[in-house]
Amino acid sequence: MSKLNLARKLIESHLVEGETNAGQSIAIRIDQTLTQDATGTLVMQEFEAMKVGRVRTEVSAQYVDHNLLQADFKNPDDHLFLRSACRRFGVWFSRPGTGVSHAVHMERFGRPGRTLLGSDSHSCAAGSMGMLAIGAGGLEVALAMAGRPFYLKMPKIMGVRLSGRLPDWVSAKDVILEMLRRHDVDGGIGRIIEYHGPGLAHLGAMDRHVIANMGAELGATATVFPADEAVRRFLASQGREDQFEALAADENADYDEHDEIDLSTLEPLIALPSSPGKVVPVAEVAGREVYQCYIGSSANPGLRDLAVAAMIVDGRSVHDRVSFDINPASRQILENLSEMGLLNTLIHAGARLHQTGCNGCIGMGQAPASGRISLRTVPRNFPGRSGTEEDQVYLCSPETAAASALSGTITDPRTLDRPYPKVFEPERLCLSTLGVIEPEDQDAGSDLEMGPNIVPLPDAEALPDALRGPALLKLGDDVSTDEIMPAGSRVLPFRSNIPAISRFVFAAVDGSFPKRAEEARDRGAASFLIGGDNYGQGSSREHAALAPRYLGVRAVLAKGFARIHWQNLCNFGILPLQFADPQDYDTLQQGDELHLEGVREALESGETRLTLHNHTRDQDYALEHALSERQIAMILCGGLLNLMREELAA
Repeated sequence: MSKLNLARKLIESHLVEGETNAGQSIAIRIDQTLTQDATGTLVMQEFEAMKVGRVRTEVSAQYVDHNLLQADFKNPDDHLFLRSACRRFGVWFSRPGTGVSHAVHMERFGRPGRTLLGSDSHSCAAGSMGMLAIGAGGLEVALAMAGRPFYLKMPKIMGVRLSGRLPDWVSAKDVILEMLRRHDVDGGIGRIIEYHGPGLAHLGAMDRHVIANMGAELGATATVFPADEAVRRFLASQGREDQFEALAADENADYDEHDEIDLSTLEPLIALPSSPGKVVPVAEVAGREVYQCYIGSSANPGLRDLAVAAMIVDGRSVHDRVSFDINPASRQILENLSEMGLLNTLIHAGARLHQTGCNGCIGMGQAPASGRISLRTVPRNFPGRSGTEEDQVYLCSPETAAASALSGTITDPRTLDRPYPKVFEPERLCLSTLGVIEPEDQDAGSDLEMGPNIVPLPDAEALPDALRGPALLKLGDDVSTDEIMPAGSRVLPFRSNIPAISRFVFAAVDGSFPKRAEEARDRGAASFLIGGDNYGQGSSREHAALAPRYLGVRAVLAKGFARIHWQNLCNFGILPLQFADPQDYDTLQQGDELHLEGVREALESGETRLTLHNHTRDQDYALEHALSERQIAMILCGGLLNLMREELAA
């Protein structure tokens, strides 16, 4: 009998459909859900449309952490809507300013052995404490809230053995940057990354959070760590030790793939603009002038991450050119920094303190100056994500960011003329629980408070038998959902208004796209997009599928897809197809008139290969799909919501 790894144990204990052979379609039971406000308003609208009433999970929590900037009525109106939806549907409500969803969920609800589905790609962070945590589109999270299983293709399990101990001035961020240096932003696609080995003894629960969080940047389905003594200590510090359960892989467990990192050999690393996979040693780029050093976010949310920065700048002042931005991930961490006297240390050194939330990471403030270097401990540095079109965002550890803030240039922290600060967190923290509101036992009869910016979801027609229309846009490799559907303070306030937010689709790539798409849609064409490898990497935001669908896009032709966006395309009735011969990508051009004939019949009959005719060039191309029967059913009827309505009606 084979020795089971922990990821497989978690999957098999929640399996409700299918067999756990890599690549096969499976369905798993979901214990917990996580939603945040940039995606949650749609989730609540979708959940209401199912007419289930109350959530059917152990825990469902809604966080307000992305859209905290209240420049007009839109965001505060949506905050009230989310509060009313939580009261009505039985969901925990985390008030604005309580903190980033992933950090707060770990503090209050994370529990070994549970499954979590979140409408945020970084929901995988909860794998740091022995959970199977997966990011997904909001519609799938709404289904999980309704008690439905989550469908996915069984991933391969990559075992990463950790040995040794991190040297001074090297921390958990450097571990995940090393993984990105080795495997790039598509190296985790179709995989769960499971960390094991003796090196784990030297990584705390929040260190593991840093690594698990950025598993999303590898493209991984999930990241899994064992629930061991480090997790027990974390739960004890949160007053929840009674919820601890020891979980680990079997000794000499089997893995589909293997890697190993000797922690003692690592050095400070940094990801260059504008991809998390462009990783080099800090020493290689040291001396470059810096404008901003930003510490915090979901990727470095721990008390230790901010405390070590405070101790590095203690008694000194940051360079007068540098904006030293401190972004605490939770109100609890902010309170404990204050209790430890470290908050004043940061402020005295010149820190600019921001409210607890996602903020600059999602382009909500803290934008850097044009063309100037911004060092950030955030998870992503896609072009323009910071809010500045000509940005130069580097990803690094708190140690590197703090050292560079003092010098005004990118600085290898090992060169500082002071000893490495050792952070000792209190055994009992100052707990902050009042910002997370428990749902009432029953529906309090509350109405949904819907402001004028919340509009009904658009109807979606079934897939026609023939798709004929233009190739509206041709894109390269690693196109992110930030490029498809930008975030930031200008766009995200329209997240509950699909007609309005659709005006920004591909705004950073081609400002003429929405108008050209509308014109094609209005004349009855079914438009196409052409993409390279890893199309749709990054955020789980379903707007990146829903808004193009509203504009008339019916198929995306690509060399390969990122997992979450591929599923989101299916969820909203857009057909994702891959080139059988990747070289065909080169011959297709923007503006070509494309025809897919007999597509409904082909999908219904189980065909996995379709023929695309390029009417402009009189050429044919073979296209393939790897859709499950369920995905085919949802595409045929126009999307998952239509399919659910049919099932509920039956």
